[in-house]
Amino acid sequence: MAYEFDWVDAFTSSPFGGNGCVVVHGAADLSIDDRLALVRETSLSECAYLVGSDKADFGARYYVADKEILMAGHPTVATVVSLVDRGLVDLSSGRAAFTLEVGAGVLPIEVKTGPKGPIVTMTQLAPVFGATHDPARIAAMYGLEAGDVVGTPQIVSTGTPFCIVVLKDKEALRRATLRSEAWEALNPPGTLPGDLVEPFLVTLGGETAIGDTFSRLLLPAPMPPEDPFTGSATGCMAAYLWHHGLINQTDFIAEQGHWMGRPGAAQVEVLGPREAPTGVKVGGPGRVLMRGELLL
Repeated sequence: MAYEFDWVDAFTSSPFGGNGCVVVHGAADLSIDDRLALVRETSLSECAYLVGSDKADFGARYYVADKEILMAGHPTVATVVSLVDRGLVDLSSGRAAFTLEVGAGVLPIEVKTGPKGPIVTMTQLAPVFGATHDPARIAAMYGLEAGDVVGTPQIVSTGTPFCIVVLKDKEALRRATLRSEAWEALNPPGTLPGDLVEPFLVTLGGETAIGDTFSRLLLPAPMPPEDPFTGSATGCMAAYLWHHGLINQTDFIAEQGHWMGRPGAAQVEVLGPREAPTGVKVGGPGRVLMRGELLL
């Protein structure tokens, strides 16, 4: 069997920036084992598979090396950029709006023509604020001290849950190194994806003059050790910062990946009041880096 695919760099308009994602078209009959194997073959953090939908204009499913994830930001941007590039979304008027069904539900999508290609904005689901965690224990997962953490880490989900951890400065963020034994103690074998405590580390202040936040997502094996840009976690982070009064504006620029040589940025807007945000818009550019056929 042959499946057409595009390799898309998301949250960047430059080649080899942002976060790469392979988008496989017509993948409804592609087995789960093959979907997972392709992620491992590419050494990417995630791959996207277009599968159709009876609830939305398009349907996609996202996978990391060992499981499906219900919602992911950079695969969503990559999927939309691939659809536009193949003429499956009409951008002749300069903008388009449609719906995309992912594992977590149906996402409203907006896309417009940008100076260097399409700019994609997804409206992530209303954030769910979950359990809080001991700052000292989360800090120890990264060789940090409790005093490096601002406030209380908390699980937040806009489709995929992340534990949002605000660090006091970039020096602490740079020192962070994932300790696999501490990760496994908090996420023992058999932990369901929705129950993972997966910290997303963020500092206030961008890495460049245009940025307002800068973040890192360090990952355990078999995934790559660090994610260049994490759009779903960015939505969770934005909701956390707004909800807990750590930012005063609802819209800002989130940056990630610069220390990896893969700089990425997203335009973020939190919807709704501090006490009960109703959704988060996360948007950014993307570009097709290469295309071809997957032969199985």
